[in-house]
Amino acid sequence: MARTEHYYDQSLEILLRDVVNTLKDYFSHIDVDSVRIVVCRGCRSKAIARIYMLPSVWRFVLGLKPMYVIEVIERNFYPLSLEEKIKVFIHELLHIPKSFSGGLRPHGKYVNSYLVDKLYREYIKRKRL
Repeated sequence: MARTEHYYDQSLEILLRDVVNTLKDYFSHIDVDSVRIVVCRGCRSKAIARIYMLPSVWRFVLGLKPMYVIEVIERNFYPLSLEEKIKVFIHELLHIPKSFSGGLRPHGKYVNSYLVDKLYREYIKRKRL
């Protein structure tokens, strides 16, 4: 049975910061220093990426502010085009509420493919200027 392991990929952190900065009026509530990206190697999940929050009880005990982790599944994420990778990040960022309180938004009104596509088009438009 394959062992799963996590590692950091600096290029993904750079891409995430670029998405947040380019769409800063949409993601102004996101403190990018409190969002980390890890890559999972050996994971057999069908997901491309997942977002986690650090539970409030842990934040309280450790004296931390709200934090989020985006986990990308290596075998599902890396084969994607750059466009799809950006859309995945936009999707995961949409799960973070405007209050940046440590909670997560569910799929639906604030997290859906329509919003992802709309924000991706805006991202491309701004990058071309």
